[in-house]
Amino acid sequence: MSMSVTSSLLKNADLLLYSSCIEREYPEVVEKQSMDKTALHVCLQERHMDPVGFKVATIIYKSHPRSITVLTMNGSPHCVQLHMAVEQAKQLTNYAGAVKHLVVERGVLIEVSSEAVKAARHLAMVEELLRLARRS
Repeated sequence: MSMSVTSSLLKNADLLLYSSCIEREYPEVVEKQSMDKTALHVCLQERHMDPVGFKVATIIYKSHPRSITVLTMNGSPHCVQLHMAVEQAKQLTNYAGAVKHLVVERGVLIEVSSEAVKAARHLAMVEELLRLARRS
């Protein structure tokens, strides 16, 4: 994510924020998802999520992106943090634009809701959902 938060490329842009590893594993997915978007990548195995979230919040505040798409590998404890950081930045800035969360599972692109990202942060909520599913 080495771009100035006031870059003209970010102003009113459709952003794609993706995990660096996905570009190596599924370059065709990144290529397709980055069409007509300003794409930025980060590895949350190498960077702590706090400065990443701060940067995302500052991008939202300064550049007012039209939309944000988050693309990561499914099941990675590092990658899930990017989804969480974007949701936190959205909340802190009262961002009203569209946010889409995408994960790749064995080559298949899956959209997940903001509610799923929130649930992933709250293990007690996940446990309750699993209990309810077992009862059904």
